[in-house]
Amino acid sequence: MTTSAPATAPKLVATDLDGTLLRGDGTVSGRTAAALVAAEEAGIRLVLVTGRPPRSLPVLHDGIGRHFAITANGAAVYAPDGTAVRLSPFSALVARVRAAVPGVSFAFEYEKDFGHEQAYPAWSYGESSVELIGDADELLARNPHRPVFKVLAHHPALSLRDFHARARHSAGADAETTHSTGLALVEFSAPGVTKASALTAWSAGLGLGPEDIAAFGDMPNDLPMLGVVGRPYAMANADPEVRRAARFHTASNDEDGVARVLEEFVRLAHGRAA
Repeated sequence: MTTSAPATAPKLVATDLDGTLLRGDGTVSGRTAAALVAAEEAGIRLVLVTGRPPRSLPVLHDGIGRHFAITANGAAVYAPDGTAVRLSPFSALVARVRAAVPGVSFAFEYEKDFGHEQAYPAWSYGESSVELIGDADELLARNPHRPVFKVLAHHPALSLRDFHARARHSAGADAETTHSTGLALVEFSAPGVTKASALTAWSAGLGLGPEDIAAFGDMPNDLPMLGVVGRPYAMANADPEVRRAARFHTASNDEDGVARVLEEFVRLAHGRAA
């Protein structure tokens, strides 16, 4: 499934979750779970790199296991035991984006919980209950010193392409602006905070360089990460821009695309031909 076969196993594998490691129903297949275990037993480090907030990870531990995790598009890095390794919160750009794109509604990812405006769609967060609901200004004013890790914005009428372009223009250099769902939902992180920046800083601390890392992704918020590793893989179900940008390709998330490549890496790590 790759454009060419690597000769050696990487020292670190970074993988996105939704649309990449997880199946379309949000679960982990038995083959993928086994491949993760085999990779670690072969000495290959694993790190989860996701747009999801930190609070969403505990429910995945049973299927994926406990690993280092880069969350909220790079705003927070956690050790397997849940200890924060690196946090990069930022101040929201609500007023500027709302003025540029009337009709937008906002939500805010904090370290442990989530707040949103009344009009913000429930399908985005999927929580049975959310502690913080109110106007954006009210939510931010409740505790001005509470760090916000990611801001999400939704528009009920604009296409994703149009909404993202206008939101990105209004944020300018004061935020990283991306999207990851295929729906009219835009995500903002602090300037310079991306999956790539967090992965690069964390892996450098381990003494690893780009040539030591393989990464898997499917959506535009994965592009920075795929651009800084030696072995970037796009899923068959990936956004067309991601498929064009990635040097390597694998099967879809519902066809165990990550597991297939991990199995290849394990054979290489043990010195066996595929």
